[in-house]
Amino acid sequence: MKKTYKVLFTILSVWFLSQLYAGSAISQVTDIDGNEYTTYTVGNYVWTVTNLNVERYRNGDPIPQVQDMKDWVSLKTGAWCWFENNSENGIVYGKLYNWYAVNDPRGLAPQGWHIPSVEEWNALIEYFGGKEEAGAKLKNYEIWESPNLGATYTCKFKALPGGFRQKNGEFFGTGKYGGFWMSTVNDEGLAWAAYMNNNLKDIFLNPYDKNVGLSVRVVKDN
Repeated sequence: MKKTYKVLFTILSVWFLSQLYAGSAISQVTDIDGNEYTTYTVGNYVWTVTNLNVERYRNGDPIPQVQDMKDWVSLKTGAWCWFENNSENGIVYGKLYNWYAVNDPRGLAPQGWHIPSVEEWNALIEYFGGKEEAGAKLKNYEIWESPNLGATYTCKFKALPGGFRQKNGEFFGTGKYGGFWMSTVNDEGLAWAAYMNNNLKDIFLNPYDKNVGLSVRVVKDN
């Protein structure tokens, strides 16, 4: 009996510490298309733990789906696509959006939510040990291709390797690379995004051309 209590105490202690360290999942939020997203509290912020998958702006206007490479390259307005224009990829990874969709005043995020800034991404990264460690801790444990260096079951953020659509319209990297738009633009007019890959524990914050197609996570308004 004493052994049983000891084992139970150990299990509960590990669970409590993991929750204390990794935040906790709470509730759900629904976008205008009826897609539901589980949310996750990390420090002072609440994040979604799956990639955005909406096809309409918050006011109900449609976001164009653009498949053709030449059309994608010339865009100066919001658009989305599935990786390799395959709807089956959307089931796991959600949609890829250009930055014009992210920045559209009609609102890409659900009501009461917004696209995270550089500062909000930095707060998330620091919570998980800084740029040299956070990439590993934030990644989904199962879906990334090997070696998925350093990934654990601890964090519920579950960053997905949804790949990229490059500014020339080509696709690459599903299973190996994940990029997530931010709301912030640098002095050269490029938009910031968080990036991670399966071979590194790091997470990188880099500026990208606005025509690149990336995944999106959103943060609850304070």
